[in-house]
Amino acid sequence: MSTTTRFGWYLAVLQLFFALCWVVYVIYLPNLAAAAGIAPGAVILVLMLDQAIFTVCDFATGIAADKVTHVLGRLGIWVVAATALSCAAFLAMPALARSGAPALLITIVVWTVTSSALRAPPLMLLGKYARKPAIPFLAALAMLGNGVAAALAPYLGVTLKSIDPRLPFALASIVLMLVTLGMIAAERRLAAAPKSPSTAAPVRSFGSMTRPAIVFALAMIALALGYQMHFALQSAPLFLRFTQAPQLQWLMPVFWIGFNISMFPAGLITNRLGGWRVMGAAALIGALAIVGAHMAQGLGQMVVAQFLAGAAWGAILMSAFTVAFAIGENGGEGRMSGLLFSALALATLGRMAVVATGFNADPALQAFLKWLPTVCWGAAGAALLYLAALRVKGWVAR
Repeated sequence: MSTTTRFGWYLAVLQLFFALCWVVYVIYLPNLAAAAGIAPGAVILVLMLDQAIFTVCDFATGIAADKVTHVLGRLGIWVVAATALSCAAFLAMPALARSGAPALLITIVVWTVTSSALRAPPLMLLGKYARKPAIPFLAALAMLGNGVAAALAPYLGVTLKSIDPRLPFALASIVLMLVTLGMIAAERRLAAAPKSPSTAAPVRSFGSMTRPAIVFALAMIALALGYQMHFALQSAPLFLRFTQAPQLQWLMPVFWIGFNISMFPAGLITNRLGGWRVMGAAALIGALAIVGAHMAQGLGQMVVAQFLAGAAWGAILMSAFTVAFAIGENGGEGRMSGLLFSALALATLGRMAVVATGFNADPALQAFLKWLPTVCWGAAGAALLYLAALRVKGWVAR
C-alpha cells in the first residue's frame, strides 16, 4: 500500500471520529441546553450558530493552512494543537452545562472554531502532496469516514438516549485526539513521498478569487442546499408514506450506503472525464432520483430512489474535491478545500434557517420546498455540464 493510500485511510478514520463527535453533540445538545437553562426552541439557533462559525472558519483555516505549509513547511503540529483545545472543550460540555447558558455557549463556540482545523486543513494535504490520478480515490477514502458516521447516526440516536452524556463525550474526545496525534507523522511521510512536479503557476492564498473558484463555490452551494433540503427535511416523510417511524433507523442509512458505494467507481470516471463533468452528470442523475422518490409507489421503489440519490451525492462530493484541488493547485489547495467546506456549512445553515422560521411547515411554501432539491441539482448539473462542454479555459480547465 502506497504512502498516499495509507494517508487516505488515515483521513477516513479521522473524518469518521470527527463526524461521530458531531453526531454525539447533536444527540445530546437538547438535554445539555435544558440543563443550562436554554429554551428548547433556541436549540436550533445554537446549531445555526455552529454552522455560521463553520462557514467563516473553514475558509479561514484553509487559507491559514496554505500559509503554514508555505512558511513553516508542516501543518500537523498546528492541527494537533487546535484539536487538543477542541477536544478539551468538547469533553467539558456536559460538566459546564450545569453552570448556565453563558458557560455552555462559550464552550460550544470554542469547540466549533477549533474544530475547523479538522475539516479543510487535513484534506488540503491530499491536494498538496498526492499525485493527480490518485486524488479521486483518496478523496473518496477521506469522505468514506463521513458517510459511515452519517449511516450510523440513526442507530446512535436510539442507542445513546439512555446513556449519561459524559461517557460518549469522553470516549469521542479521547479517540479523536489519539487519532489526530498521528497527523504529524502521517504528514511527514506524505511530504517525503514522490510527487509529479506541478506545471501550474503558484496560487496566492490571499489573492482575489478566480472565476473558476467563484463558479465552483456557487455550484457547491446549490448542490449542498439540494442535498440538505432533500435528505434532512424530506427523506423521513417520504419513507413514512410506506412504513412506520420505528423503521426509519433502518431505512435512512440507505442514502449513505449509496453514497459510500458510488464514490470509488465515480473516481475512476473522474480520472477519465474530469471532475466538472462528473459533478454535473451526477447532479442530473440525483435530480431524477429525487423525482423518483417523490413518485415512488411502494417502499421498494423508495429505497431504490434514495439509494440512487445518495450515490449521486457521493459522486458529487468526491469529484468536488478533485475540482477544488485542481483550481487551487500549487499553493491554494487549502483555500479551495476551505471554500468547499464553507459552502457545505452555508447550505446546512440555510436548511436550518428554513426550519427555524417555520417555512417548511407553511402550506403556501411546501410545494416550492418539495421541488427545491430537484431544481438545485438539476440547474447546477446542467450549468456545470454546459461549462464543461464549452471547454472555456478560463472557467473549467483548471
